[in-house]
Amino acid sequence: MKVTLYSNSELKKFLSENRMDFEERLLSEAVNVASKINDILQAGNIDLLKNAETLVMYVIEQKEEELIEFAKQEGILWAQHSLTLSFKLEWVQAIRRTLWKFLHKFDKLNENSFLINDFYELEKKINNNVDCFLNTFFLSYSNYKDNLLNNQRKLVEHLSVPIIPISTSVAVLPLIGMIDSYRMKIIQEKVLTEISNLKLQTLILDLSGVTTMDDEVISDFENVLSGVTMMGCKAVITGLRAELVTKMVRLGASFQHLADTRGTLQQTLKTYLDLENVKLY
Repeated sequence: MKVTLYSNSELKKFLSENRMDFEERLLSEAVNVASKINDILQAGNIDLLKNAETLVMYVIEQKEEELIEFAKQEGILWAQHSLTLSFKLEWVQAIRRTLWKFLHKFDKLNENSFLINDFYELEKKINNNVDCFLNTFFLSYSNYKDNLLNNQRKLVEHLSVPIIPISTSVAVLPLIGMIDSYRMKIIQEKVLTEISNLKLQTLILDLSGVTTMDDEVISDFENVLSGVTMMGCKAVITGLRAELVTKMVRLGASFQHLADTRGTLQQTLKTYLDLENVKLY
């Protein structure tokens, strides 16, 4: 009797008929996971026993596309609920061992029906499929986590560029901490977008909280101010620290043609709020 993954309906029938025994053996193989099955079900609505059956059927039926799609979905689910990866690895390896034990039982019931060539072919196909599932699962898990981290990073970056409207046409951008070239790029993107969205006529950039700014970033900052001007918005700089001004002078940087400079944010706000009140009357 020649057995292959493509034509062996008897193998599927055997596994279906021995489903309860298979699950019992699987739970004994995956000791750490077995005690967490209900927790995982509650945390992510993931039925490990049902998913084990699905995986086994995809493997023995050689359904590669379905197997890969299933692995991707599993990877996303585990990443979404931050489930422990070591549990997944232990579970899948336990499925592999349990499947082979039942293949051995199947072979004995059929009086050692596997020819040597058939056995090697079967071993190759089954293990390749299980490995394919694991690789796809971990890639899917990793990609989801990477995208999540990137999105969170972008959110934090944009939150670190808070453009605060103080009237219908004036807004304040208080900058704090170290400004590097990457952060300056975020500032430029946020500034130009918000000028357009809020229809700003004046943007007050308060630098009193800036601790340091690299030499090349000073040039980038000039580009930001140029962009503000090109958007038809007036730039006002406040709170320049002495050490930052010294560095600008040394580099020959001057923003006078692109922005007004004022001493403090408080004085500047008072000026523009008074102007807005005059306009209202």
